[in-house]
Amino acid sequence: MNILLIGGAGVLIDDLILKFRKEGHRVFLLTGEKYKQTKYERVFEKYNFTYDCEELSEIMESVNPDVTIFMGAFDTNFRWKEVERETARYTSSLISLLVAYAKIAKGRFIVLSSDEVFDGNYDLPVTEDVAVQAKNPKAVMLAQAEQVCDNFRKGWNLDVMVLRLDHMYTIPRESSDVHDFCSDMCLRALQDGVIRVNGGHRFSLLNERDAVEFIYQTAKKKTHKYSLYHLSSGESVTELEVAQMIQKYMDDSISIVNNSEKEYKCILDGRRFEEEYGISTFGSLEDTIRKITAYMKKNREAFAYNEKIRLPWWKRLWHKWQWLLKALIPFAENVICFIPFFMINNRVTDSAYFSSLDPYLLYVLLFAIVYGQQQATFSAILSVAGYLFRQMYNRTGFAVIIDYNTYVWMAQLFILGLVVGYMRDQIRSIRMESAELEEHLSRQIRGIKDINGSNVRVKDVLEQQVINQKDSIGKIYNITSKLDQYMSEEVLFYAVEMLTELLNTRDVAIYNVVNGDYARMFSAASEKARSLGNSIRYREMGSMYESLKEHKVYINKTMDQAYPLMANAIYENDEMKMIIMIWGLTWDRMTLGQANFLSVVSYLIQNAVLRANRYMNALEEKRYMEDTGILEPEAFSSLVKAYVRAQNRDLAECTLLKIQTAEDDYSHAAQILGKKLRNSDYLGVLPDGGLYILLANTKKEEALIVGSRLEELGYQNEIVENIDV
Repeated sequence: MNILLIGGAGVLIDDLILKFRKEGHRVFLLTGEKYKQTKYERVFEKYNFTYDCEELSEIMESVNPDVTIFMGAFDTNFRWKEVERETARYTSSLISLLVAYAKIAKGRFIVLSSDEVFDGNYDLPVTEDVAVQAKNPKAVMLAQAEQVCDNFRKGWNLDVMVLRLDHMYTIPRESSDVHDFCSDMCLRALQDGVIRVNGGHRFSLLNERDAVEFIYQTAKKKTHKYSLYHLSSGESVTELEVAQMIQKYMDDSISIVNNSEKEYKCILDGRRFEEEYGISTFGSLEDTIRKITAYMKKNREAFAYNEKIRLPWWKRLWHKWQWLLKALIPFAENVICFIPFFMINNRVTDSAYFSSLDPYLLYVLLFAIVYGQQQATFSAILSVAGYLFRQMYNRTGFAVIIDYNTYVWMAQLFILGLVVGYMRDQIRSIRMESAELEEHLSRQIRGIKDINGSNVRVKDVLEQQVINQKDSIGKIYNITSKLDQYMSEEVLFYAVEMLTELLNTRDVAIYNVVNGDYARMFSAASEKARSLGNSIRYREMGSMYESLKEHKVYINKTMDQAYPLMANAIYENDEMKMIIMIWGLTWDRMTLGQANFLSVVSYLIQNAVLRANRYMNALEEKRYMEDTGILEPEAFSSLVKAYVRAQNRDLAECTLLKIQTAEDDYSHAAQILGKKLRNSDYLGVLPDGGLYILLANTKKEEALIVGSRLEELGYQNEIVENIDV
């Protein structure tokens, strides 16, 4: 698997790198730092970029991870001593990472949280179903981060998992790694010689090695039942008991001061994880505390006085001169191999059978083939020295030097060594260039495959449009032009139905703007579309109102559940008349192209809607009884039919109230009742006689409340169960 780890340097992330590498997975690392080059364990590829960089999406696409793990609460890039500043940075970083992950929508995204989200006293182990209780700024921010993860998981249908680690502890490497409860207590003991505890505080500790194993299991398993798990040992311990263990292994002179006996218990329940994954903790608390105290005592200066840990002399010497030792190894091998060849040459020189054999030639050839031109030259120099030394057994040095055979032999030796060494170096260089070229071409091939896959998807979409004419202007106009066939009262209802067909989602609602601040729901196709309620103050809807005010389509890029995923307004003479709201869209459809598509559909619907409104306004005098707000029987009957048909098709809700009053009192009743009715309610007379009120977007339970208010005004009423008009 491709594993992408995200976080600053620390013991936890280094151990995760080692664990995944040991198990044969390819590990990538996003450090979150651009300029600071911090040491990590070796990974396949490291990206030194911040979490808000523009290249984040490209990094995700390049890595193409099967599992992404964000250190979250344990990310050392965030300095929690400055909580107010880091809170906003942490939240924005998490959202940036989740948005980049959502673009590839592959694999699993794991976020590490901690027990800090529970700030209270719990008699029983805290399960995942218990609501968080955060008080300090960091805890509140971690709780909000968990909610952000849950929103992305639900809203974008992503595989996002949150792991809460319960009081994790580990052996720190240096003072900057002291973040957990145990090492912090040891540090205070080293610095002050006193450990101050709350003897009544009972909690559970999780060994860092156990946490690494748990995280690995969640990454390895392909499926999981829940999106939230507690990682905990479940073993109860108090601050006083931990302090006594530290005192035992550090120094008896360390004193313990119990500041409070107030009972405070918070232990995370890890049974959900243990039952599903079948593993439990194996680390020993006392044994780990013994190792922590021993290590911190050994490096007292580094922890107590924040000095750099001093390595042993041989390690310091190795780090300083290891490059020289590595460079000298081939020369040492050359010298060692020269000795047996020198001895062989001395034996074969006087042999009748092997005198023509030249061991030095084989020696130079061997090192030319293995190491190349440099070592071939060095081995040739050694061979010449050995040859001259052997010749001077029987002759003087001067005789050997003036002998032309000596120079012929030396020439052939150097020529052979240099030529073979040069060829070996060239072959190696060609191979390295070929490997680099192959890797480069492989990356290009992968990029071409990705581009080709994208082109194929685009081609399929365009092909589908050509074949089905689903999103073509002709098809859109053909669908929206059907609105002209409906009665004026029905246009908006069926406009919603048209939108559900064109946008391929049932979660569509249309709101009528009734005054400068409020908009009332006219029609909606699903319960999700009715989630904002029957009446909204659209001017207070922040970024959505700002977009609509500028005649733009609103796109909910932050996936805020308080707003629809997309929205558009219909205007008449620069005055907002209606708002179309859309839910139920997938992330890949929340694009500029889809926004333009919604604009086109809105304009086409607008023609039919505004035509209907103008027609209704033109006939207003004929539709109402003279000097009253009561609709004539024909107009009111048509309106009720439109609402009933829309209700039967789940496009609207309505209730019809019959008012008990005499016919000669209609005008007076209209004046009194009209003050209690909304702009979206209608007062009218049906052909069979009787005064009625049509309550739009009102259920029977709500209609009973309206009826009781009308009775207070002296008008008895009843709900018409079976509307037959």
